[in-house]
Amino acid sequence: MSSTAAPAAFSAPPTAVTAVWTGLIGLAVAMGIGRFAFTPLLPLMQQDAGLTLVQGGWLATANYVGYLVGAVICISAPPAPARAIKWGLTSIAVFTLGMAATNDFWLWLALRFLAGAASAFVLVGVSAWAMPILVHLGKAAWSGRVFSGVGVGICFAGLISLVAGVTAWGSRATWIVLGATAAVFAFTLWRRLANDVAHAPAAAGTGHTPLSGQAWLAALCYGAFGFGYIIPATFLPALAREVITNPAVFSWVWPVFGAAAAISTALAARFFPGHSPRRLWAYGQWVLAIGVIAPVLAVNLYVLLFSALCVGGTFMVITMAGVQEARRLGGTQAPRLIAVYTAAFALGQIIGPLTVNLFHGGLTWPSLIAAFALAASSFTLGLSARASGDAG
Repeated sequence: MSSTAAPAAFSAPPTAVTAVWTGLIGLAVAMGIGRFAFTPLLPLMQQDAGLTLVQGGWLATANYVGYLVGAVICISAPPAPARAIKWGLTSIAVFTLGMAATNDFWLWLALRFLAGAASAFVLVGVSAWAMPILVHLGKAAWSGRVFSGVGVGICFAGLISLVAGVTAWGSRATWIVLGATAAVFAFTLWRRLANDVAHAPAAAGTGHTPLSGQAWLAALCYGAFGFGYIIPATFLPALAREVITNPAVFSWVWPVFGAAAAISTALAARFFPGHSPRRLWAYGQWVLAIGVIAPVLAVNLYVLLFSALCVGGTFMVITMAGVQEARRLGGTQAPRLIAVYTAAFALGQIIGPLTVNLFHGGLTWPSLIAAFALAASSFTLGLSARASGDAG
């Protein structure tokens, strides 16, 4: 009896709570570990693995390129959402554990590239799976809870790295802890999603109809967002380490970043329900620009924590608003437009570190250029919203 009862339990249509928790955990693993775990681990790898800042930049770039490749694949051959989540999370667990299994820099490059690609699959999969379920059940406002998973994952990875720095675990042990955590949640969600694929509301008409000009303009703005946020998202922990040598102090920058990201989406959904996604996106980028410029004016712990709050407190709100706008503009092509957004975002992330290299590692001009790009994107979103009659 038990062998037939278990599948039946999983074949029931997912509830809103199930959709939220599945999406939250999926994004926590994909983004907190697959995408951003390297940021707080970079100081540890510099200390015990002899990694240089230049090599760290290449590892970060490999992850960004992988994220772009994964998004492009999702555009050209959109995967089934549940399958993208399951295999993406499993791959992230394997590639994260692989970072602890070798000291070869070229293998690290390959592993970070593959983890980035897998993370793109999970983001696109969660957006295409959880969001329609919540809309179908009349719980669209709960999308903020789903996207808070990114901040939860970032905060978790930051706290693990903080403990590792204080207790001298070392980077290898930290990669193992993060990889094992990813594996546990990948297994849990694999079982949950095994038979849920049939219950995700499907959009009518899946042909590759052309995306509108508004959709492409929004994707361009989303790429500017990726370019604008990536400089502080990459270098804040390293800047903190230069100012303060005590890991029990400087390591708090990344958990603060993640906590702000986790809380922000829920607060935005609660306190700004009357704002359209496009307006929320535009306003969020102004705050993000302030966080980008702050370390240019002064570099100390308080400024870096302020920057972490501004950047962490807006980048997931903008992501959530961007996905909601993609669903509005894309219609039946929403999953493909979300993949286009993801590709544009990844391309912006790649350009950001290259801009830093262009200025020989200096952050002043790249930060100013990033802030200008965010301002231009916000103006564009505001003008296009007015032109399309979106005054929310």
